Formats: sequence, C-alpha cells, structure tokens
Amino acid sequence: MSSRPVLLALLSNFILTTLAASEPNSEVAASVAFVKSNCLDCHSDGEQEGGLDLDALPVALESPEHFSVWERIFDRVEAGEMPPADYEQPAAKSRKDFLEMLGRNLRKTHAARKETVLRRLNRREYQNTLNDVFGTALDLESDLPPDARAGDFSNNGEALGISLVHMERYLAAADAVIDAAIAKTEKRPEWQVVTATYPETGEGQKFIGKFWDKLDDGAVVFYQRMGYPSGMLRGTEVKPPGRYKIRVTGYAYRSSEPITLRIGGTSFLRGSEKLTHGYVALHPGEAQTVELEAYIPNRYMIELDPWGIGTGSYNIRRDGIADYKGPGLAILKVELEGPILEQYPSRGHNLLFADFQRDVVPRRNKWQKEDVFKLSADDPVASARATLHRIAEKVFRRPVDVNEMDLYVELFRQEQETGAELESALKTAVAALLCSPDFIYLRENPGWLDNHALATRLSYFLTRSSPDTTLRHVADQGKLANDPALLLSETNRLLESELAKRFIEDFCDDWLNLREIEFTNPDQSLFPEFDAYLQYSMLEETRSFVRYLISENLSVVNLVHSEFAMLNDRLAEHYELPPVSGPDLRPVELPAGSIRGGLLSQGAILKVSANGTNTSPVVRGTYVMDRILGQPPQPPPPGIPGVEPDIRGATTLRDLLAKHRNQDDCRACHAKIDPPGFALESFNPIGGFRERFRSLGEGDKVNLEIGGRKVRYRLGPAVDSSGELPAGLEFADYKQFRKHLAADPRTLARSLVEKLLTFGTGREMGFSDRDTIEEILNKCASGQYRVRDLLEQSILSEAFRRK
Repeated sequence: MSSRPVLLALLSNFILTTLAASEPNSEVAASVAFVKSNCLDCHSDGEQEGGLDLDALPVALESPEHFSVWERIFDRVEAGEMPPADYEQPAAKSRKDFLEMLGRNLRKTHAARKETVLRRLNRREYQNTLNDVFGTALDLESDLPPDARAGDFSNNGEALGISLVHMERYLAAADAVIDAAIAKTEKRPEWQVVTATYPETGEGQKFIGKFWDKLDDGAVVFYQRMGYPSGMLRGTEVKPPGRYKIRVTGYAYRSSEPITLRIGGTSFLRGSEKLTHGYVALHPGEAQTVELEAYIPNRYMIELDPWGIGTGSYNIRRDGIADYKGPGLAILKVELEGPILEQYPSRGHNLLFADFQRDVVPRRNKWQKEDVFKLSADDPVASARATLHRIAEKVFRRPVDVNEMDLYVELFRQEQETGAELESALKTAVAALLCSPDFIYLRENPGWLDNHALATRLSYFLTRSSPDTTLRHVADQGKLANDPALLLSETNRLLESELAKRFIEDFCDDWLNLREIEFTNPDQSLFPEFDAYLQYSMLEETRSFVRYLISENLSVVNLVHSEFAMLNDRLAEHYELPPVSGPDLRPVELPAGSIRGGLLSQGAILKVSANGTNTSPVVRGTYVMDRILGQPPQPPPPGIPGVEPDIRGATTLRDLLAKHRNQDDCRACHAKIDPPGFALESFNPIGGFRERFRSLGEGDKVNLEIGGRKVRYRLGPAVDSSGELPAGLEFADYKQFRKHLAADPRTLARSLVEKLLTFGTGREMGFSDRDTIEEILNKCASGQYRVRDLLEQSILSEAFRRK
C-alpha cells in the first residue's frame, strides 16, 4: 500500500500547526499542493535522492534534527534545486507562498532557540584570562580536558559541557596560577647574563674536528643539520624559568647568501618536547648578532640548527670535514639575558596582598633558597573581603556587589577556624572564586547585550581574554552598547594591539582547521622534502595572510585568488617561486599566471585537508564547500561506504569516484563536493604542485636527490584537475576553478561573515540570522567586500550585539 496518503496527512498537519491562526486557508492548501506536486516523486516510496526521504519527514520544528531537514528543504527549493531542472517546475506564486510560510516559521523557531546557549570559557580562553589577570605565563591549557567542537569551532557554547573532571582541573589550575603569581623572594630576581660557546662544552670537545669545524676566531661551524650531534648548547640553562632575550652571534661561512638558523630549546627531562623559539638569518661577512625573546621553561637549553645548507653527496660522517669546502653556519656565542619581568612583584601578587602586610620571616639556615613570609592584617576578614571583591571585579568582567563575596568570605573564615595560616586561607578562598560559574561562564542575558556583556564578547573575540583596563573603563561609563562609533573605535584599538595575534591564531586554527597541522606526518618516502621549518612556515603563511587581509582591508576575493603571497625563503623554494631571502614572511608579488595566491594554494590548507600520504577529492571538496564557501554538504547516508584510495598508485580516486557517483544516494552531493576536490588534485599532501601522482608501487623512476639521498618514490598516473560545477561552469584546471570562485565574491563574503560571527558569538549562525548577514553584505558590497569592513560590520550587527 502506498504511504503517500499518510505522508500528505502529516505534511498537512505540519503546515496547519505551524501557521499562525490568522493565516488564510488558501495558503495552507497551496503549501500542501506544492509538496504533493513537486516533492514526492523523488523522495518517497523508497526513493530518497540526496538522502532525503519524505516518508520519514518529521512534522515539528522544535528538535534541531527536524529543523535541519526543513531548513534543507527550504534552501533547495529557494535555490531552484528542488524540483530538479529536468522536472516540471512549480508556478512562481506557489513557490513564493511555500517559501514565505516555511521561512517565517523557521525564522521564528530558530530565533527562540538561539538565545538559550550559556557559553563556558574554553581552555584557551581560561588560560589567557588567568595569565592576563595575574601576570603569569603558565601552560594551563595542556592540563585541562580537551574542548569539543561544534560548527568547526572550539568556543561554541553548544559543545562546551562541564564535568567533575573540569572542576578538579580548574581548581588545580587556580592553585598553580596563584602560586606562580606570588613573589618567592623579597628582592626582585637578579638580572642574569648567561654566555655560552660550543668549544667550552663536552660536545665541542667531542665533535669539533669530526662533524664541526673550529675557526681561528673561535667560531664553531655547522655544515648541515644532523640528528646527532644536534646543536644543543650546554650552559644555556637559566633559573628561574621565564622570558629571556636570546642573542646569537655568528655569520654565514663560505656562503654568498644568508643562512637561516632555527633557535630552539631542548631538555633532558623525560617527556619534554623540542621547542622552536623562532627562525633568524645570519649573513656573510662580519659577525653579527641576532636577537629574539622567548619563554624558556625549567631545565631547557638552547639548540641551534642551520637550514638550507647540505653537503650533497659528500658524507661528513664517513669522510670527515677536512676536505669539505661547502658553506656552513659559524656560531661564535649565545647569550641569554633576563628574566624579563613586567613588574615585581607581579600584578597578581598585588591583587592578592594589597590589603595585607606581608613580612619576611628570618631564614632558618643558609641553604634556604626562598624567603618565608607571614601575612597579617588588623582585620583579616575585612581584608579578605576587599581582596576577593577586587579579584572578582577582574574575573567576573562586570561590577560586583560586595555582598556577592559572602560565600567566599565564609570559606576564608572556615579555613582559619580549622587552623590554616592566613595566606593559605586566602589562597583557598581565591581558588574557589576562580572556579565560580561567574568566571567560568560568560553571563549574557537574552536580548541586547548590556555594556559589560558587549565589552566581554568583543574582548574574547579579538584578544581571547577578558576586557583590558581601557575597555572595562568604557563599559563602566555605560556608553558602549548604544554608541556604534565607540564600539568601532574599541574594535580598531583591539585589532591593533599585540594581543590581536591570539585572534588570528585561534580563528584560523578553528575556521581553517590549522590545529590539525600535526595530526598527520607526511610519509618521508613519498615526501622527503618535508621538514619542520616548512611546516612552521606553512602555519605562519596562512596566519600572516589573514592578518594582512584585515590590516590592509583587501577584498574577500583574495581568499581564493590573490596577486601576492606571504613568503619566506623556505616557502619560495617549496612553491618553486623566485628566491626570497631569509625566514621573515612578507607579501611578495607573484609572477603572472602563478598557480599560487589565495588560501587554497597554501601548504597548511593543503596539508590539513590530506592525510600525509595521499589526497582525497571528497575530503578536500568538503573542506572547500564548508570552510571557504559556507555550504557544508550533508553527511553520507547510513550504510554508504567511503571511497578508499589505491595505495599502489595505479588507480586514481577520480576513477573510483566515477563508480561511486552512479549510486542514486550519492549523485546529488558528489556533484557539489567532487569538483572542488578535483581542482585541488593539482597539489600534493604537503602543498607542492604536481602533474603526476607519487607512488611507492607502480610508476616511473625519478632521478632526484634530496638531502644527499636518492628519492624512493615513483611517478604514477597523470593528475586530472578538471571538473564541472553544479551551475554548469566547467574548468580545465585549478586556475580556471579559482577564477569561477573569485567571480562570486558575495558567496565568499557570506561564508566569512558566518565564520566570524560564529567565532565571535560562540554559537552557530542559523536561519534567523540570515537577514542580518545579508544586511552586512549589502553594506560592504560597494567596497568589493573588503575583509576589515566585513569584520567591523559583523561586530556592529544585531547578531553580535544581541544574545
């Protein structure tokens, strides 16, 4: 028996119950007729093209799952995709009436639901806030539970739950921050100057003359980066840990070009990771000193590595260095100065003890390294209340009534009554304050945000932390929420601040999935040219590119096609572009017709959308649809297997996908997903351009050496990067594909605005936000959708200023 009568009854009930009572019956009838006439042939009685089965269609909008189905129907009807072009099309009025009715109810339902999210600080925001308030520099993020993601973002309130484990870790983090903020000695730590050279170390005595050269001026020369011996330099450990100036003195030896140098850190501590503090360049000629600042953890030493020089076929390990005449990196000395302190005692120390007297207790013995202090106050309870109130004003991000501290003051009293020292009792009460929901959650009432809630939202958006003194003062004056010019002024001030780099990093990590850059390591047999410096440069390229688009207010078209790229020496070499000197990234005009330019040709993007060994048009196509075009495809229907590549390299995924697309359940989605993925087949998993696939199986041998070793990979089938977009636009290669994308800047701008607002508000944009987003786009259209304009108008929009 056909299920259509039952389905029609359900659809009729849906329309009747969702329409307002005042709606005319003719509209109900028209809506039922629309569905009956246009949808059931392809989506009922077992037919479910595109994964949509109207036999199982829900008739209510309240649940997110049901809502998404109806939203999908709306979008496909509005776009003219349903019914398909080869079917008889509905009358324009019938389509219009249906969309107005359904759109009104989708808008109403979403608007009611989007106000319910109570957003918790994610672990990066938690870490930033405590470090900024207390003047510390602790890695708290690693000790907190990982944050789930929703809509690609790790600060989405829908995904940020809380558990007992969170509370235990929050308490431990609060204790660690309080302890780090408190001064351990009465006097400011002495300014240290540490100088070390390689000849003075045991490694120097062991390896000079064997792997390293020593010149007449005392410099030690490295001719290549070696796993062993590394450039570890004993004598560069510092106490206490903290920020230090690192100076390296040396020069490029027997070289006409500068040589890039990695300044990193290494430790013998079990489980410790190698650090990269930065990359610098040393030039030929006279010795010069390069300098950078970095946080040096406990028991870490400096490690130096040259990049870009190698001995080719000459084997230093086997043949020694006496007869080698190639270029090298000469290092004279390394100096460290610090610790660099913003103030002493720290601002956290002053927050804690401004209302107390803290005196040094005489040392018990000469081996005692830290001073012992005793806290006192004429009225300890009153001093504790003042301290807690002062800290609460900082971490609650709003004015705090002094009576709100009663609970924490009572905890302080109880600790004292059980025999705790005054300082210990105070630390316990403050730790409890730092676990309060008023700190952990961003309190926002439904409706227009008040001054402090808006200041908080703006600050966590652009600095990833609580409002600074200036923004807090503006909020206290009560003008921010009602003065768009003032809001825009604060937006620009924060964008120009040093902390705005957090926004660039966190937004790009979520939006473009850069956080997964280390998830897969490329197969060294297939991609021997990949190295740590390349990956470092890849990340910096994408982040600096987005930063440059904002700072220069360039058109959103640059996201897919720019006439410049952010390059340094390593990236220019990897992309086979004219040489660029040194490790600093800068905008470089690309040669005419270059395949580079825009996000989709950048190594970091191409690496995170691959698995390290091969590429998948489905994965990369989904990436482009979701993150660049803002059109995330539907997940595959249950029971439909994925398409796995032929690891031998004999068959391309294009061939396998051709069979996969013949299935009715797969055709519609793959018509959208596959073309962008095919276009990006021009790039291998580490972002290199390719005309043929690499393989460790079948294929032609390659006569090439990298790092003095012959490559093992072979060249397999030719790359075919052609395709056809759903609108019928064909492209022969990646260049034509990006030209099609660049021809629709409004779609690119809409996607970027949605991503910015999702990150800025902590919730996904939905149906009721569409009108607001279109208003933003309309305001920016005359300026060709410039990126900073889009950002500013997003912040001024109702979506950002309301909950």
